[in-house]
Amino acid sequence: MSINPLEYQPGGDKKNSEFFDEYRMKIYERRQSSGVDDLLKTMRGIVVQVEHGDALPYLHELYLMGPYRYTASFWNTTHKVYVLTSEPEFPRLFVLEPLEKDYEDEITMYNRLYPLSSQKPNARYIGEIFSTKDVAETQKTLESHNIRFNYHHETKNPFFTESHFAFTFPSDFTCNRVGYTQVEIDDFNALQLGTPFELDASVVDSLNQVVEFAEAEKLNSLVLGVDHLATRILAGEREDAILEFLTMSNHYFWGAYNISAMNSSTNVTRNGYVDDDKKSPAKVFTANNTPSFVNSFDNLPMPTEDFVRNYGRRLHHVAYEVVDGNHRAGEKNVDYVVNTLKDKGIPFLAHVVGECLDEPNLKQIFSKHSDYSILITEYVERCHGYEGFFTKSNVAALTEAAGKDERYEHGHVFD
Repeated sequence: MSINPLEYQPGGDKKNSEFFDEYRMKIYERRQSSGVDDLLKTMRGIVVQVEHGDALPYLHELYLMGPYRYTASFWNTTHKVYVLTSEPEFPRLFVLEPLEKDYEDEITMYNRLYPLSSQKPNARYIGEIFSTKDVAETQKTLESHNIRFNYHHETKNPFFTESHFAFTFPSDFTCNRVGYTQVEIDDFNALQLGTPFELDASVVDSLNQVVEFAEAEKLNSLVLGVDHLATRILAGEREDAILEFLTMSNHYFWGAYNISAMNSSTNVTRNGYVDDDKKSPAKVFTANNTPSFVNSFDNLPMPTEDFVRNYGRRLHHVAYEVVDGNHRAGEKNVDYVVNTLKDKGIPFLAHVVGECLDEPNLKQIFSKHSDYSILITEYVERCHGYEGFFTKSNVAALTEAAGKDERYEHGHVFD
């Protein structure tokens, strides 16, 4: 499958500005003329950082809730780096853990600006890593497009500057980075991630116990790869954030949809060169329709804007696709997965939303925020070949449930 972004007509009912439509096309044209589209391939890595001491419990959580399994681990001068793999063609997961409890860098400073992220000042979704034919040429070209890259004097963690990745500076709109590499993602010697080390036998044994449980309960065969990655941003920065990501990637703008009940919109970009989004997950951007200071006149719901004010601009959730089908009579696979995880103590924000009867549709649910990554896990089952990432009623229900869990009490104001 290959989508020509210059010919594709985005879907949805969210009205975009003339500025957005003009520069969206200019960005596509420049990507082609400058060679960016020819250089970039699929998303090969996803990077998450946790607090010192949280990596191993986070690995256990990942084992239970999704398909990722430990592959290798490394030390550098500031961090441990854990590499996890699911299917070979799906992105790897890199988990970063500071070596010291009092470690501080730019991520720490970002998180301490906001009341609910300051509780875990080093825990943050970092960004994605794309494969490229030539990393130096990619960096040179994107820098000519005013994309800033990280250099040694700008960050402490050598993962961003001394490995064979080239990472952009954190975005002003999303605080996420984008990385690029021409090295095969499983060639750890070439990637130069640091000094290898082995997990303790007791840790390996406890992880294997989770694998045995997942296999016995059929979770391994039901929960597939990452379907999409959803970032929450401020109302006035929606179009800029999308255009910036289109500049830095080979994604196209799939569409934007108003979620009127929650005073927000959901905006989706996809990689048009894959036949399965799990090979290069979609990036979703969610924003309020009105900023908080204007909304004070109308008092509409605004859980998306409240999330940004409480946690900062950042990734909100990682969605896994669940195999479509019935586990038992009258029970869809996603219901079975969620009920099984609930029995193991995984908390969820609400019930599964959506119906899968005789027509294409989808069922979805949000977990509560991880104690380690601050990320929500979503499970989505597309029924009868449903095409798309959401229904408006589903998104409204999920957004409302998340908003109730992401409130911050201060003075007489409750966000």
